[in-house]
Formats: sequence, structure tokens, C-alpha cells
Amino acid sequence: MKRAGIIAFVAVTFCATVNAQSSGGVSIPVVDRPPELADFENMEPSPAIRDSMALVSDFVQRLPDAGDAASERTDVYLGYDERNLYAVFLAFDSQPELIRANLSPREIIENDDTVGLLIDTFNDQRTAYAFRSTPLGVQWDARWNEVARTPAFDSAYQAVWYTDGEVTDAGYVVLMTIPMRTLRFAESDDQVWRVMLERKIPRRSEESYWPEFSIAIEGRLNQAAPMVGVRDVSPGRNIQIVPFIFARDFDVLDPEFTGGPAFNDDSEDDIGLDAKFVFQDSMVLDLTFNPDFSQVESDQPQVTVNERFEVRFPELRPFFIENADYFATESQLVFTRRIVDPEAGARFTGRIGDWGIGTMLMNDEAPGQRLDQSDPLFGDAADISVFRAFRDISAQSRVGMLYTDREFGNDSNTVLSLDGRFKLNNNWTTQVQLIDTEKVTRDGQQLDGTQRNVRFDRSGRHVAVHTHVIDTSEDFVADLGFQNRNYFPDTDGYHNRVALTFYPEDSLLNSWGPVFFFSHLDDQSGLRIYSNWQYDQVWRWDGSTQLTLRYQDVRERLRPKDFAALTGNRDYAYDSFTASFETEMFSQLGFNVELATGETINLVPPAGIEPELANFEQGEIGVFWRPIDRLRFDGTYLFRELTDAVGGTGKIFANKITRLKVNYQFTKELSLRFIAQHNETDPGVLTRLDLDENLNWDALVRYVLNPWSSLYVGYNRNSSNFDLIDTEFGTELVTTTGLRRDGEQFFVKFSYLFQP
Repeated sequence: MKRAGIIAFVAVTFCATVNAQSSGGVSIPVVDRPPELADFENMEPSPAIRDSMALVSDFVQRLPDAGDAASERTDVYLGYDERNLYAVFLAFDSQPELIRANLSPREIIENDDTVGLLIDTFNDQRTAYAFRSTPLGVQWDARWNEVARTPAFDSAYQAVWYTDGEVTDAGYVVLMTIPMRTLRFAESDDQVWRVMLERKIPRRSEESYWPEFSIAIEGRLNQAAPMVGVRDVSPGRNIQIVPFIFARDFDVLDPEFTGGPAFNDDSEDDIGLDAKFVFQDSMVLDLTFNPDFSQVESDQPQVTVNERFEVRFPELRPFFIENADYFATESQLVFTRRIVDPEAGARFTGRIGDWGIGTMLMNDEAPGQRLDQSDPLFGDAADISVFRAFRDISAQSRVGMLYTDREFGNDSNTVLSLDGRFKLNNNWTTQVQLIDTEKVTRDGQQLDGTQRNVRFDRSGRHVAVHTHVIDTSEDFVADLGFQNRNYFPDTDGYHNRVALTFYPEDSLLNSWGPVFFFSHLDDQSGLRIYSNWQYDQVWRWDGSTQLTLRYQDVRERLRPKDFAALTGNRDYAYDSFTASFETEMFSQLGFNVELATGETINLVPPAGIEPELANFEQGEIGVFWRPIDRLRFDGTYLFRELTDAVGGTGKIFANKITRLKVNYQFTKELSLRFIAQHNETDPGVLTRLDLDENLNWDALVRYVLNPWSSLYVGYNRNSSNFDLIDTEFGTELVTTTGLRRDGEQFFVKFSYLFQP
């Protein structure tokens, strides 16, 4: 571990906490015993429960009719004891036969009726725990981050909590039991939390909340209700130990095998350990050895052909999930998928009064494994350290700093960031970030870079505005970060988005409105390299039904540094039209369709040939179907085709992705999942792409007690268009038009949560 990381880690470990201050609000009582569904027979609380739990009702709509009373009555009973927080939702429905309740895997709750609970345990109006449940008790949980670059739920967060639910003749009832040890909160005898309750009725596109969550006011947690009454609670001796075992038998084609490409038939097993220690109620120390980074859930398909900039895939690995928002800043400087293959790591996060602090230390063996065996750094690991501190000030404002360091041999990269998020009034916020980077390459070259960005955002019922100015120097390098076009080195620009929304009365249409977007980028010499203006027209109806029409006009300049075949700067002007439609108005069927046509740049021409404009057509079709409440089919079809717009020589390439996912849920814990995905890139003229076809089959049996206690048994088979030919020089791998198996594996993964 490097000295800077060790100092940061030790400094955090010895920090102290301060007490929260009490304020008025809804008060919840201590219960004599845990409530049960049987206590709410016929959706009426027993007399003992009625007298021992606090009642909350009178939900108010946010959508579609903001400010109106909820269309259906919802009563919520709240209580706690020294171990758990309890919430019982009585969701009445005048049409109970239309309630959407399906047995599905954890987290897959879209299109179902849901109730939810949002808890800001530090009463700081910045972050909160979110818990939702379907009528059958299928769970969804997340962390809400109010001060993120775009406030949002991070559903990668997973917690251990309990639900029970059932549909009745008058609606449905859900019991949530949330262990205190699952929560982090200030060390105080008297807790002051904020709470927001919600209910969603998808067939009406209705979202209702208690207290009222107004669409006319920026922010969510500032509208939550203070909750008092919780006394003398603590997560207790919260130690979590999660060992895992992973074993597989595989037969995979190795193109780099000595003597020529050959199959490697082998088996391997692995064992590792994740450990979590919580102390002073809000401080969390995570340790990992040989971390469990085997990913059993596949990424959603995305078209990556002819993309100039990297496509972002979300983080799914357990070690990085809890308190990931601690390391989030406006410019994404910590993108943990950059840490590919760590051997061990430690992370510390926590709150100290108005302060939040986090640090992360680990190595990454992937850089050394990618090198040739003759390289002196072959087999070495990169050392990574991250330190983050922030302080909350005034109402929902925050200032902070972030330091990252990555070192691999003589190659190093350090990043220092200062940032602030300031709430200006009920509608406006601004975020400011200043970043300094230093990169030293293996050959000793030093690059010093900077990035400055400022954004203003307005939220409101009828008008939403986003204005962002970003200036990034040419030598800006953030090895651990993720930078899209607007944040890319050697750019100086801005973008603006204005959305207008209108809500017609006495109409089947819930809302409609235009969206205006404009962006402009220069390089650091002042040369325009990109400009784009876009107009969207959006209509929304019940059942999450939306129609969007879009026109986009782009001017893009490529330079020799962007594309080696260019001998000078070249300007391209092109436009496109897009139409998209999506709906979940049906309880068993939902779909989305997006079609686009126009012009774009062919970024994959033959070697040595300049990029030219091309005509394109692309689309995405997605559908889900639930013939019964335990079975779900998800289908996706993506396509993109480019044709010559200059010489009329026809197709440049066609890329198609077809995916079918089937899940059968035996119980809330046990399921069988099957995925088939076919990818094909069919080259024509004016492209350096080769014929590429791939077919993958994936079957998985899952038994999940909670996010950390699970058993996975899976089989995967992959085929691609190749053949092995014996020649006088050895075995050669050649491209063919037929599919042949290039790998298969059978694996078992088991993990179990111990909480001594």
C-alpha cells in the first residue's frame, strides 16, 4: 500500500462522532412484539396493534394529478423495537382484480404494484435508504443520493431485510421488517430521522406519497417528514462475514496457446472472504481477500459497433456497492469497473457529524497479467488508493474533496478534486468541481491536466432546466474515471437542456411537452469540434405509456489526433430522426420500440481510409410477457446498419443483437433462469470490420436467501464463427461462415452470511 493511502486510511479510522439534534415530527412508538400479517386480518389492525403502532394515511399524488388526493386509500402502521423497524402497508384498492402482483426474483419489480419506505437516518437531507415491496413481498432496495450529479436511486445497493405480503379482496397488505443492524445512523440516544412513504399503481401511472412530494419543488428528502420517537437503538455488534466458494469445469479455446490456438480443458476452484465491521453505529470497515468478483448476472446488451466513445456498463460486484455514493462526484473519477482483478482490499466509510469520510485501498492484478511474459512488469499488480471527505453545510449543500492514486511500476496517476453542491432556493441548485491530475508514463513523460465544470439545474412542475459548462485540458488523465464526450480531454464547451411540461385537465393525456437541447464543444485552441441541437416532443398516458419524437442536427469535426487516416481537420454535418414508444398498460405484457434514421460518420472504414458520412438505420425492440405470475419472458432486438451515402456502393455493415431471457420463479428464493443471445456483425464494403457471429446459451439455478447468502449453479456455452486449420506452420484460427463451439463451462458458487 502506498504511503498516501495508508495515512488516509489511518486518519479515518480514528475519527469521532457527534450527536444528532432532536426536532419535532411524526413520532413512532415501541412495540411489545413484532407485528404479523395475522394482526391485519381483513385489512383491519387488531385492537392491540391499533393502540401500539403509529398510523399514517392521507397520501397525495405526485403523478399524474399532482396535489390531488391519492385515488386509493393507503394506511401505514409504524413501530420499532430494539432490533427492528416495522412498517405495515394496508393498500386498499377498489379494483383488487387489477392489482399487479407477480412472483419474481429480487429487484425485478417493474410493472407491479409497489409500496415503499424512504429513510434518511442522519436527517441530513442528502442520502437515504429506500425499501420497496410488491404485494407478494418481492423486495427492491437502493440508496437515494440527493447530491449526486443527477439525484437518483442506486439499486446496486443490497440489504438484508424481510418482507411478507398477500393480496386480499380489498387490496393488499405488506409487512416490512428492517433490522437496525442494516441501517447506519448517528450514535445518539434519541434518533431524528426523515421518512417518506410511497405507493405506485402502474395501471394508472400513479405515484402517491406521504408527506406530499411536490413536483414543483426541487429535492426529495427536503420534503420528507421528520420522524422521532426512536430511542436507545443501535446496530449492535454488527459483524458480517461472507465466505464464498466458486468452482468450475471449463473447456475454452485459447488463441494464444503455445504452438497455435487450442482448447484448454481444465477446472478450477476458488475461495475468498468478505468481512464487514460496523462500529459507532455509522462507521463501516469492509475487508476482502480474494474478493468474490465472479459475476453471475450478465450485462444488458448494448450496441458498441461504430461508437467513438466508450460504452458504460454498471458496477455489479458486491464489495464496491455499499456507500458507493461516498465516492461519487460530478465528474466520475472513481469508476470501480476499472479495478478489474484485485487480490485484496480494504474500504472505510462513515459519517462524523456533518462530515462524511471514505477511503479505499486495494491492488489490481489485471495490468500485469495483460503484458507479455518478457515484460519486466509481467505479473505485477497496480496499487490503488482513494480518499474522499465531504462536509454538509446549510440546507442540502455540500463541499468535498477527492484524492485518487494509481501506480503500476513507474506509471502513476494522481487526481485531486474539490467540489461543491449548493442549493440556491426551492427550485435551483448548482454544482462546481475543480480537478487537477498528474500522469507519469512508463517512459518518464509527465502530463499535468485540469478540469473545471459548473452546472445549474432547475426543477419544477412546468419548467426544468439544465445548464453545464465543462473545460478539460489536453493532458487531463483520470485512469480510474469514466469520461464521456462532454468530459473528454482537450475540450471546452457547454450544453443546455430545457424541458416544458403541460398537464391537460379532463383528458386521457396525462402530460405533454417539448424538450430543447443544445451542446457545443471547442478544443483548447478554440476550434469547434462538436455542436448539436435537438428537439424532442413527448406525450404521456396511463400505464407508463409514452411517445417521443426527436430531431437531431449535428456538426462534428475530426482531427488527425482523433483519426490517424486524416491528413487534416475535416468537418461533418449530419442529422437524424427518432421515434420511440413504450407502454406497460397491460398487466401481463409490456414493450418498447425505438426507430431512428438519418446520417452518421462511418468510424470503421478500411485501414488508411478517411471516415465518410453514411446513411444509417437503427432500432431497438423490447418486450416482456408474463403468461402466469411465476413465468416471465424478456426479449430484446437491437440493430444498426450503415450504407454508403457518397459512392452508392451499398451496405457498409449491419450489426444485430437478439436476446431472450426466461425466468421461472418457484418460490421467492428459488428460480431458474435461461438466456440465449445472438450477436452478428455482417460487413459489406468500406469497412475494416470482419464477419463476426456469436451465440451464447446461459442456464442458471438460483437459491437466494438474501443478497449475501446464495447458491448458484450454472452452465454456459458459447459458439462463434471460426475453424482450426492444420498447416505446415502449425494450427491456425480462421474465420468461417458457420458456428462452432469455442467454450463451455459448468460452475457452482456458494456464499453465506454469518452475523455473530
